[in-house]
Amino acid sequence: MRVATIVFLFSLLSSMTFAQKTAKAPQASPKDSSAVTTDDGVKIEIHYSSPAVKGREIGVEIAEVGKRWRTGANETTTIQFDQDVTIDGQALKAGKYGINTIPGEQSTQLIFNSNWNQWGTKYDEKDDVLKIDLQNQQSNTSEERLTIKADKSGKVQLKWGNYGLAFQVKAAK
Repeated sequence: MRVATIVFLFSLLSSMTFAQKTAKAPQASPKDSSAVTTDDGVKIEIHYSSPAVKGREIGVEIAEVGKRWRTGANETTTIQFDQDVTIDGQALKAGKYGINTIPGEQSTQLIFNSNWNQWGTKYDEKDDVLKIDLQNQQSNTSEERLTIKADKSGKVQLKWGNYGLAFQVKAAK
């Protein structure tokens, strides 16, 4: 009886230790997404990993001014359109694209890149399809985690810390 009790306790202790080792720790930059069908019929899907500010200064310590940023964390942030669209009036074919940005003091360059299926730090400018300069927006409220959301009007907003960007998606005519 004592041997059976000892074996049982040893098995229980071993399984508890194994369970603790296999439990997943929260991701530093969890995956997030936004999907909407706009009022003019465009289906927009956005997938990204959402880094936290963690007390760092945006534009200096992270998403540095003048340097290409993968606009998220981990895998390349993607945006997909089910039909041809205009982005702030500029034509873009239906498809899936990687999003990159080059933050500036007053404006940020938004880049749509045809090579979306890669790790976010990989990038080749020759695959850029469209570049648009957007005015930086400031907010009185701070977002700890990066958010990228599209709404039914076709407005896509990126918010992080007190920083923001917005662009308009419309069905091509």
